Amino acid sequence: MQELIKNVLPLDIALNQAIIKKLEEGQWAGFLNHQQVARLCRDFDYTPLALAIYLLPVAACYSHTDISHFNVGAVAIGEEGDFYFGANQEFADTAIQQTIHAEQSAISHAWLRGETRITDVVVNYTPCGHCRQFMNELHGAERLNIHLPHSLHNPLQNYLPDSFGPKDLNIAIHLLAKEDHHLAANSSDELINQAILAANQSHCPYSESPHGIAILFKNGVMVSGQYAENAAFNPSLPALQTALNFVYLNNKKLEDIQRIVMAERAVNLSHKSMAEQLLRALNLPELEYVGV
Repeated sequence: MQELIKNVLPLDIALNQAIIKKLEEGQWAGFLNHQQVARLCRDFDYTPLALAIYLLPVAACYSHTDISHFNVGAVAIGEEGDFYFGANQEFADTAIQQTIHAEQSAISHAWLRGETRITDVVVNYTPCGHCRQFMNELHGAERLNIHLPHSLHNPLQNYLPDSFGPKDLNIAIHLLAKEDHHLAANSSDELINQAILAANQSHCPYSESPHGIAILFKNGVMVSGQYAENAAFNPSLPALQTALNFVYLNNKKLEDIQRIVMAERAVNLSHKSMAEQLLRALNLPELEYVGV
């Protein structure tokens, strides 16, 4: 990852060295906290928005594009100014619907790190309709701004006029808001508990079918992912995708995965079969499934 990043950074050598140092300190995770962002902006006379645009080629290094070979980078900016990188993730030899778009990647990355509101999304290419609809699900979507290298300060509503979203379906809790599906994590297996806790924080107001994923690495580290449902259904992002995206963006290796657990309350739908299909395509451990 470090070599990829070093090769794509623009020509400001001193800024590049400072960025690389901070990413190296974070073990090459695609994340800069607001203190780090403020320090870089102060030291190099950048605004946070200008810095986010400068970092887009770095974010794109986290892409996996076995199908399109077209890398997209994004930076989601949290309410306090934290930078969450995102990149498009594609999976060969399985359904193309398993793909994660860069904007989804950055937003779900922020969500899994505990962010509750995204103020800005910076991306190197104009968001497609799929991503515009996904962003319309967000808590605070009416105040969300989209920035491109050639076009700054665009309210989401400019990209999605006369939009359809959760408010049209009388949904009061939006994506990134705190949620609780009253699922009890009382297993003797901590990985199962982590999957249940992830399911408990899923955003699924339309199907009322929460599910979560927990991944155990050989070194004992656990990563979880939770389901992000959408009013238009198709832009929904299953928990396995949010978990794998987090793995990629935090510079972890798929070959180091030891176990994968899904906890699901399958009321109106189930993601079990699709998750199993993706795990087979990636040659990952067999899914352990727990109904809750």
